[in-house]
Amino acid sequence: MTRKKILEDLFINFSQQNILIIGDVMIDSYLWGKVDRISPEAPVPIVSLKKRENRLGGAANVALNLQSMGATPILCSVIGKDEKSQLFFDLMKKQGLNARGILATEDRITTTKFRIIGNNAQMLRVDEETEMNINTEETHLLFDRIKSILDETNIGAIIFEDYDKGVITQQLIENTVVQAREKNIPVVVDPKKKNFMHYRGVTLFKPNLKELREGLKLDYELDSYEKIMSAVKQLQQLLDVDVAIATLSEKGISFSSKEKDGSFTTGNIPAHVRNIADVSGAGDTVISIIALCMAAGTSMEQMAKLSNLAGGLVCEYVGVVPIDKDRLFQEAIKTFQ
Repeated sequence: MTRKKILEDLFINFSQQNILIIGDVMIDSYLWGKVDRISPEAPVPIVSLKKRENRLGGAANVALNLQSMGATPILCSVIGKDEKSQLFFDLMKKQGLNARGILATEDRITTTKFRIIGNNAQMLRVDEETEMNINTEETHLLFDRIKSILDETNIGAIIFEDYDKGVITQQLIENTVVQAREKNIPVVVDPKKKNFMHYRGVTLFKPNLKELREGLKLDYELDSYEKIMSAVKQLQQLLDVDVAIATLSEKGISFSSKEKDGSFTTGNIPAHVRNIADVSGAGDTVISIIALCMAAGTSMEQMAKLSNLAGGLVCEYVGVVPIDKDRLFQEAIKTFQ
């Protein structure tokens, strides 16, 4: 079978998958403009506003990446019952995303990140958010929705997309992992600091280099392949996860997979040379492709290569954007020959 046919079959499989995403959702709000002078009031640029734009962000951007790949994403999260929540639901409707997993509550605000873009470069970001954990009642209500979706829908993989904004709690993680094990559904995690050590027993764990170092409380830099792989294996042992993948920015991806005989399959996939415009959202793209590959049952190497390629592609665009399926397919054919 040719490489092109293998990729064609894989991308067809992606379009047949239902993927559940649990995590912190937000609105990415953009102010686009032109800069040609400095303010007389302070040494700061003046942005002459040309366009306003609102996009789905956080875990919702993961949903858009999955949707762009042809899959059906099901998003589960908690937002505020406020003015921004209506905008969030409107954006979901516009994108054709099902909102049955979204819980709106008076106790929270809807996270919004305001980005000011001048001359196609990000100049300032203002965050409107809460980092407080959802309470016990909200945790139960959200898990009830998750369980209902798992009972009613054939789910290929579950993604925990953690931005440390409080939607994901230890109790929610533990309850969901139990359900996933009962139904033999792989669980993949894009972690942050607060819950880092709470994801015990998940299938795949994907920190970046900073998260790996801080999560393990290492007092040395991960500045060599040997040190990175040692830390990745240490993480696997501590959390009892089958696969650990560390994203290394311009250095690519390192991975370690625990085999049934107790051995480890390890590797490093170098990054592809790109004209980087904005790294925002690259991690969302990587975890989306990883989840689809897990659901499709691909090899570890293929998963690492394809997710690494996808993460690099979205960095060529300003702002948070989902991966383009056709471009990823064409790039994969050229790259993986």
